[in-house]
Amino acid sequence: MGGNAFLAENFEAHRGHLRAVAYRMLGSLSEADDAVQEAWLRLSRSDTGEVTNLGGWLTTVVGRVCLDMLRSRTARREEPLGARVPDPVLSGTGGVDPEDQALLADSVGLALLVVLDALAPAERLAFVLHDLFGVPFDEIAPIVDRTPAAARQLASRARRRVRGAAPLPDPDLARQRAVVDAFLAAAREGDFDGLIALLAPDVVLRADQGAATPLGYREVRGAEGVADQALTFARSGGEDAVPRPALVNGAVGVVGTRAGRPASVLGFTVTDGKIAAIDILADPDRLARLDLTVLD
Repeated sequence: MGGNAFLAENFEAHRGHLRAVAYRMLGSLSEADDAVQEAWLRLSRSDTGEVTNLGGWLTTVVGRVCLDMLRSRTARREEPLGARVPDPVLSGTGGVDPEDQALLADSVGLALLVVLDALAPAERLAFVLHDLFGVPFDEIAPIVDRTPAAARQLASRARRRVRGAAPLPDPDLARQRAVVDAFLAAAREGDFDGLIALLAPDVVLRADQGAATPLGYREVRGAEGVADQALTFARSGGEDAVPRPALVNGAVGVVGTRAGRPASVLGFTVTDGKIAAIDILADPDRLARLDLTVLD
């Protein structure tokens, strides 16, 4: 396996998969790219002569890098786990861009990433690598310094927390769009009863305006509370706010813009014809990094 050019070529063949692993682990596109770059640096410095499965080797390396990043993030932040809306992957309404297909396989919506963000780092790694990418527990165990049986228990605990907490969206995008459009129309018209009819009773709304803002991160649960918030958002949006339809992590969503710049991203999870979750990113710093050309 000699030669940097040969290594680079083989690494590029696995880049999409590695980025998908890192995105599920970190919920951050920029940090996922950093983790993949670190994996390349480790590969270029390693003796891989005995490596028979480069993809598997790289997957465990990225997992280890992400675990270190999660532990560092957990140690330094003051807010509780899960108190953020992960980075959205934006696409035009025509479909997900081919380069983002691997990122969004297995219905990796914002609602699932929020739940994953609330897991302890080792639990998240065991669940992501085993349940989402099929890595055996024998290979996960050394990464988390546990026995294979203990690694299996980590994944089992994570699975119990994820099950039911991250609803899967209806597969029909046209059906999703009809529900979301009706919700937005009801909010504009101040139709409280119309909003209630479109919301699941246990709907959850998460709004992340960034740690530097007074409101920070908020969660509202229940149809009445979410309907109230929707009416408040609609009244405070301003006439210069222009909603643009988009796909947010492969599901129907909206990008709110002002003067051509993103002001908010709303991801909706529509399940059985009702809105089960709304995830709003309104952090100015993170929004400034979004590429809106994908919506053109």
